[in-house]
Amino acid sequence: MKIIQLPKGENCRCAGNPSGPGSLILPVARRPLFRVRYDRPDAEARAVPPAGALRWLEENLRQGAVISGVELDGPGDPLAEMEGTLETLRLIRGKYPELELSVTTLGLHGAEAAKELAEAGVARVTLLVNAVEREAAEKLYAWIRPGNKTIPLSQAIPMLLEEQARAVVAFREQGIKVGVRTTVYPGVNDDQVSVIAREMSARGAESMELVPCNHVTDQNESLLGAPEPGVMEQLAVSASRYLATTVQPEKKAHLGADCPSVFGSCKSPVAAALAPTAERPNIGVVSVGGMEVDLHLGQAYQMLIYGPREDGLTCLLGTRPVPEPGGGSGRWEKLAETLVDCFAVLAAGAGESPRRILGEKGVSVLITDGGIEGAIDQLYGGGKKGRCKGQ
Repeated sequence: MKIIQLPKGENCRCAGNPSGPGSLILPVARRPLFRVRYDRPDAEARAVPPAGALRWLEENLRQGAVISGVELDGPGDPLAEMEGTLETLRLIRGKYPELELSVTTLGLHGAEAAKELAEAGVARVTLLVNAVEREAAEKLYAWIRPGNKTIPLSQAIPMLLEEQARAVVAFREQGIKVGVRTTVYPGVNDDQVSVIAREMSARGAESMELVPCNHVTDQNESLLGAPEPGVMEQLAVSASRYLATTVQPEKKAHLGADCPSVFGSCKSPVAAALAPTAERPNIGVVSVGGMEVDLHLGQAYQMLIYGPREDGLTCLLGTRPVPEPGGGSGRWEKLAETLVDCFAVLAAGAGESPRRILGEKGVSVLITDGGIEGAIDQLYGGGKKGRCKGQ
């Protein structure tokens, strides 16, 4: 079962949490722009839709978290799909204008996005810079995907290095503060740290975070050990000649491809943003055979509706037609009207438009490829005692 899984530990850099300074990280980006060959992807991670991110923030505040800012970070890259990122920023700024907004990104398309991000209220960008020299970058990256397709590293790496440099300048010109986060991979890019600090400082960055990589295996199964704490401190000293530098704890997860943020959140979005209510007790599911969530929302002609019966048992309540294809966003507006009693829809895939429109109407679209039974159990709190026989 794969529905918006996040690290189990406390992931909120919230005031009152000793791990950090009061920033709630929202993993809203679906599409990754890169993969580091030494990072193990987490296939369980899922992005939270804009409306779900707002509800997640609201729930944290309701439960007493003291939050001074919000950071859009992972599991993909917020600049890969700007529509969803800007919608999330708009929703949060509209309700909580006092919160500082920040974004963590690889920096591809950063120069082009800088003005829109500034207009959306972004005060700070954290740039993921692991190398500024081509040879080191070629050792690090398994692939880079600036658009919809992966391009050869021989083309992608020069593009990345140039766009990261341009992005820092563009963000600063728009009044956005820039910090750099560098993950240290021993023997691969540790000699890049002071060079990164020097180059990024020259372009306007003001701070640097150093994060040690985990002890992992590369694609050839050769072990890559985590850097020693003493080494991290030495690297921080060398970088601090150019930028104010801090050393973060061991990297808890890997950014870039299907993975949660380095720090994550206080509360699970499943519990906070995706819970049944008295007004919306049900779930819609699209499926070919009725056993697996195995159909793209755009291909569905009917929706299976699950929810509690009068006796409280969660069962298949019936089916509802999905509006015929065509008509653009009108199709999803009509679908939302038929799902006024549903808090979520499960599908094997969904486009940005239906996710946004349904989310605005209070229906979160969850992307999963597991069995229907497991998904329903999880969303209704787990356990099978409350399910109908035969399901």
